[in-house]
Amino acid sequence: MRAHQNLVFSSAVRITGNAAQAEDIAQEVFIKAYEHFDNLRTSETAGGWLRTVARNLSLNYATRHRRRWRLFSEMATGEEDEGGDFQDGLPSPEVTADGTLGAQRSVLIEEALRSLPEHQRLPLVLYHFEEMPYEEIAAQLKISLAKVKVDIHRGRAALAKALERIGVTADEVAQA
Repeated sequence: MRAHQNLVFSSAVRITGNAAQAEDIAQEVFIKAYEHFDNLRTSETAGGWLRTVARNLSLNYATRHRRRWRLFSEMATGEEDEGGDFQDGLPSPEVTADGTLGAQRSVLIEEALRSLPEHQRLPLVLYHFEEMPYEEIAAQLKISLAKVKVDIHRGRAALAKALERIGVTADEVAQA
């Protein structure tokens, strides 16, 4: 199980965009793993099971958080418009940290990813990191297939701009 702790935490933090919440989710994942330890101990698919549980718990958090945030923001402004100042953002390529420069770049990319608005970050993370197909993302997030595709496209563009602003090129991301 220790071998999978970074996988669980990174999946949770990418989806929630919140390190503290990701720690709570990771803890809950491992509590569930402890409850199913007899089955997982000898299973070759334990890592996949942990990742799926982390993804589902993170999505549950993100959905609850989004509803709560929307409710309070509508009450505060009296508006129901979900639009906002979400110009910063970045697409989510998987980066491996191989050395100090690579680790720093990885941190910059993760921060840029977390800076995306949730409606762009979630589909990007689910598509690129969780390798879910568009249709499954749409069903999981309860949005249309077209919205998933648009959000991923716009998220990638925003992520590319943000990466460019901080000096990380697309070639550097692709190499990792």
